[in-house]
Amino acid sequence: MDTIYIKGLEIFAYHGVNPEEKRDGQVFLLDIAMVADLTKARESDSLDDTVNYAAVRKTVQKAFTETKYNLIERAAQAVCEAVLAEHEKVEKITLLLKKPEAPMNAIFEYVAVEVTASRKAGEKEKTGN
Repeated sequence: MDTIYIKGLEIFAYHGVNPEEKRDGQVFLLDIAMVADLTKARESDSLDDTVNYAAVRKTVQKAFTETKYNLIERAAQAVCEAVLAEHEKVEKITLLLKKPEAPMNAIFEYVAVEVTASRKAGEKEKTGN
């Protein structure tokens, strides 16, 4: 299996528990790793044989912005589910969802959640960072 990455994808959205987060929104950063068998693509040099990362970006954008979630855990899971549903070559996806403007009275780089989802039953994982 091989891995395709999209790192540092910035998306403006309206997720959070606080009313101002849903009203004003904020920038989120997404690091995505998608596991797929790219053997055929490595030989054919054809876009049809790989995971089109531009198409994945559109899927991620839509899934991440179409609903205002309270928790980044749920927003991340929605993205993973959408990618698996729309991109059949992706066998497993891991999303590190970073919230650099989380409403905390502290100096920090970001808060984040990492979610992994797979086509294989029972292989969904959630871990916090």
